[in-house]
Amino acid sequence: MHKNDDTESVYSLMTQARQAGRKQIAVLIDPDKTDLNTLDTLSSNILASRPDYLLVGGSQVGMPLDALVLGLKRLTGMPITLFPGNASQVTGHATAILFLSLLSGRNPEFLIGQQAAAARKVKCSGIEVIPTAYVLVDGGRKSAVERMSGTQPIPRNNVDAIIDTALAGELMGMKTVYLEAGSGAAYHVPQEVVEAVRKNINGVLIVGGGLRSTDQIVDTLAAGADIVVVGNHFEEHPDDMRAFCETVRHFRCAE
Repeated sequence: MHKNDDTESVYSLMTQARQAGRKQIAVLIDPDKTDLNTLDTLSSNILASRPDYLLVGGSQVGMPLDALVLGLKRLTGMPITLFPGNASQVTGHATAILFLSLLSGRNPEFLIGQQAAAARKVKCSGIEVIPTAYVLVDGGRKSAVERMSGTQPIPRNNVDAIIDTALAGELMGMKTVYLEAGSGAAYHVPQEVVEAVRKNINGVLIVGGGLRSTDQIVDTLAAGADIVVVGNHFEEHPDDMRAFCETVRHFRCAE
């Protein structure tokens, strides 16, 4: 289900779905790979597929963020949640923002520096803020997050370190945990990692990066993810969006 207005909190939609046992899917749209010429086609695909959320953000910004967010809202009627790569990726035209702290890295610039730089703009914008523990897990190739943040992901076989990092974020008051294999990852976050984190945290668990098939979607949801995020794959295979969204809806019905 998606909202046609901005009256209901995005986070409340996430928590209501989690409490009801409904799994959800978000489509991630990268401004660096989107332009006004393709927006109509993209929006038509979104309306036909009916994902639960639209996330907008990336490591860089190509298309002006205001124009992209306004265009998506106008053409889809859906709330837009920002998934910022840095402090410049904030617009008051969005509905909400995943206020990310890259806890898996040790670069203070992405633990608190960019957040401090964006704080007053976010506060003044009035958009909903969803504090999010962002945990980068090795996806088999160097990701844009890795390059831009100057940090290393946690090895995929170091499950204890991933659990400890996610749990630390929750204990510090972050409302969601986002396990990320990275845009265009060779491998998605392992099922055993998702299962282990799910057993150790109470909040909303978001998982993205490297999800390329409906089987991988099902495995990730079955492991305990509340929301799966797909972006890069839909850029290359837009026709898969409807099948992925249908898979999540069917999984939800089978719960």
